[in-house]
Amino acid sequence: MLNGKKIAVVVPAYNEESQIGMVIETMPDFVDRIIIVNDNSTDKTEAVVEEFLKTAHNNSKTVIEKKKIESTKYNQADIILEELNSKELDYFAPSELINSNPKTDRIVLISNKKNAGVGGSIARGYKWCKDHDIDCSAVMAGDGQMDPDELESICLPVIDEGIDYVKGNRLIHGSAYQYIPKVRFFGNSILSLLTKIASGYWRVSDTQTGYTAISLEALKSIKLYDIYKRYGMPNDMLVKLNIAFCTIREVPIKPVYRIGEQSKMKVGKVIPRISFLLFRSFFKRLWVKYFIKDFHPLFILYNMGFLLFFVSIPFAVRIISYLLGGISGERPILHSLMFVFLIVSSFQSLLFAMWMDIQDNERLYK
Repeated sequence: MLNGKKIAVVVPAYNEESQIGMVIETMPDFVDRIIIVNDNSTDKTEAVVEEFLKTAHNNSKTVIEKKKIESTKYNQADIILEELNSKELDYFAPSELINSNPKTDRIVLISNKKNAGVGGSIARGYKWCKDHDIDCSAVMAGDGQMDPDELESICLPVIDEGIDYVKGNRLIHGSAYQYIPKVRFFGNSILSLLTKIASGYWRVSDTQTGYTAISLEALKSIKLYDIYKRYGMPNDMLVKLNIAFCTIREVPIKPVYRIGEQSKMKVGKVIPRISFLLFRSFFKRLWVKYFIKDFHPLFILYNMGFLLFFVSIPFAVRIISYLLGGISGERPILHSLMFVFLIVSSFQSLLFAMWMDIQDNERLYK
């Protein structure tokens, strides 16, 4: 426990037989549960973890079990919510709890029957934490790329200050540009910019780090089974948390590479996929948060900006065709004036919408 609160760490693991032992051995003592989700590995990852279940690393002083809600005439809404929560596992990839004593075991091993992706594995671990009322659920990679000594600084804002979501930031470390592989640094920078726009958390950076901690209340505010299943999971989480009006904080962490891990992420494939995900997520946030949940003028400004931009395209085409000599007898000055008017109006609408978006989300930074 940390300051009297239950702490769990979700560890997604796919083919990490050489690294997963180090993650378990270096886990801080205040962690009550290590939730390892073996994502249908083809190596000996599961066997290695099962061996650790027989060691002292599996000893825990904290008994944790799923609580049952007693029905009263005042809590029928809670009963219905609990029934819906119990059916959530049907939406996850099939999995199996390997432990024979999950109430007292410190290491909880969940084995996916088919590969669910890193996002799907983290979501499955989150589901266990939500069902067992874990106060703070952190995420650490199964390849050992996260310094366990920094875990406390990530969890404390959730425990002591009630922050909903805390994430590490490697980019503000002094060695970031020199130490992080250049391709990853470039890709991270692009996706961080796109995530700012899509999520509404305009101050965040290093959006691809998975070293995070989340409160129980925040876990309950989102549909865990709907979290993006692959490497865009951190970006998707930010959008979902913003829609749920969750508070956020970033803490500095050091970049860790070259410790024996083997990256499974292909940057050339990941960036286009996550970019498209963020494009869709932006419009989802716009409609759900600023129209359905609580109307805001920026909804009109954003949509007006996009509409005016698309209306300006035919005029741009006509101007280009005229310059290339493809159209005769047209009025290029009129078309030029219309294009300038529409594109400037579009830019102004989008600029004001972004400014309102930034101002509205300032309340979520703590």
